Amino acid sequence: MDDWQDRLIEILREYWLFILVGVVGIALVCVGLWGVVKPSENKVEILRQAQDKSLDEEVGQIVVDVAGEVENPGVYELEKKSRIGEAISLAGGLSEGADREWVTKYLNLASEVEDGGKVYIPSQNEGIEGSDQGAVGSGGDVAGVSVGMININTASASELDSLWGVGGARADSIITNRPYGSVEELMSKAGIPSNVYEEIKDEVSVY
Repeated sequence: MDDWQDRLIEILREYWLFILVGVVGIALVCVGLWGVVKPSENKVEILRQAQDKSLDEEVGQIVVDVAGEVENPGVYELEKKSRIGEAISLAGGLSEGADREWVTKYLNLASEVEDGGKVYIPSQNEGIEGSDQGAVGSGGDVAGVSVGMININTASASELDSLWGVGGARADSIITNRPYGSVEELMSKAGIPSNVYEEIKDEVSVY
């Protein structure tokens, strides 16, 4: 036993420098590997957090005022990207006095409702046609009745011609390429230039 210990001590004395260098080298390799692996884990975690945040934003809630001739008028919470039809259903559907013919002709139930927006259903006695004025609050943006706006799906050529930068030829193009699901489609379907669109987008509607 003593001979073994003496031999070990002798080896350590003779090769201590090599042993020390080896230990230090192994330590440096371990540190290097940790530096490579750890950032990757961080990147994965950052990516996961970004995906979770994106998902939360996508499935967030919006608040919509549903008024007029529905069974239960009121303010409702819906998921983002909900449709006008879903908002009306949440409010109990159309009431007996709702102007169903107007809804069928002019209200796009597939349109998305916006946060803070309003869906208004007129009664049979209101006599609202197309983009004529109806009973609305002070908010202005109403899905169902477009106050003071020109309905690009029903307007005549002379009405469209009155818009800035439209003119007779573009008015005919707008009419030819109906129907429109959004005012933005004036550019993609009717060929309205972006500068003209920016000037008239707040004066037109699709319902």
